[in-house]
Formats: sequence, structure tokens, C-alpha cells
Amino acid sequence: MDKNRETAIFAGGCFWCLQASFEKLRGVEKVTSGYTGGSVPNPTYEQVCSGTTGHREAVQIIFDPQKVSYETLLDLFWRQIDPTDPGGQFADRGHQYSPAIYYRDERQKVAAAESKQQLQNSATFQKPLATDIVPAAEFFPAEEYHQDYHKKNPSRYSLYKKGSGREDFLQKRNRG
Repeated sequence: MDKNRETAIFAGGCFWCLQASFEKLRGVEKVTSGYTGGSVPNPTYEQVCSGTTGHREAVQIIFDPQKVSYETLLDLFWRQIDPTDPGGQFADRGHQYSPAIYYRDERQKVAAAESKQQLQNSATFQKPLATDIVPAAEFFPAEEYHQDYHKKNPSRYSLYKKGSGREDFLQKRNRG
């Protein structure tokens, strides 16, 4: 990775939804859907969905820190998830869908912890935040059919986002 690019990794339920959100940010150069945090090398979607590998669905974001800060990425991440739900996100249940920030260095670790504390202090949520902040693990890109799913299958993606409960939750939260 050249010195003008950084990498961030976030898990927040279905990786399709996170990918679609982060791709819109100026300064984000590439968002890859994949798996991280588990014990099986090169896991398949089916293996991760089984809940037996320890992986989470996640996105890896390559960004230009001169155009978008890590803190801005954190802010967008918090606005895309229910950070109080350790059992998954919306209709997707299990560890593989639970929210986490995977930090790559001490600066990211501190920024993630500070942003989590600020959100907790804001009283936006009545329950405590249950989003893990953990060291980055190896990231495995998901199968090609998962990459840019929102662009390849816009109708199915839209139905999923609405049907999962994510869209309604985010609309209510981001309005208030």
C-alpha cells in the first residue's frame, strides 16, 4: 500500500449494505466485501454463514486520507448499523453479522475508541454500545458475485435492504 493510501475494515452486518454506503464517499477509492476475524483461511460464503469459522462479513476500504479522514469513515460506519446489537444486524443473526471495527494501527484504535465513547455519551441509544473494536485480522475478499451486489442486482439489493429492517431503522435514526 503506498503511503498516500490507508485501509480501514468494518463489520456491520450484511457487507452489501456497507459497501454501497462507503463507495459514495469522496476519497474512498475501493470497497471490497469479504470476511475477517476467523480461523479458516479463504472461507466461502457458505462456511461463514454457517457461523462455524469465526469470521464476520466485513468491508475493506482503501481511501486517500488527504481527501477523507478515518474519523469520517468511522462516523459513516456508526450511522449504518445498530451498534447496540451484539447478536447480528437487523434480520441477519449470528456472530458473522455482528458489528466490529478492525483497527490496523494504534491511531485507528484510539480513533475508534474515542468515536465509540462519543456516540455512547451522546445518548443516541438507550442501550450500551456492543460494537467490538479489535485488531485487524487477515481479510479475505468474498466471491465475485458479492462484489458491488447493489450495482449488479439493484432490485434484489433494494428488497433485501428494506426487508431486513435496515432501511427503516436507518431512516428513523438518521432523521432524529
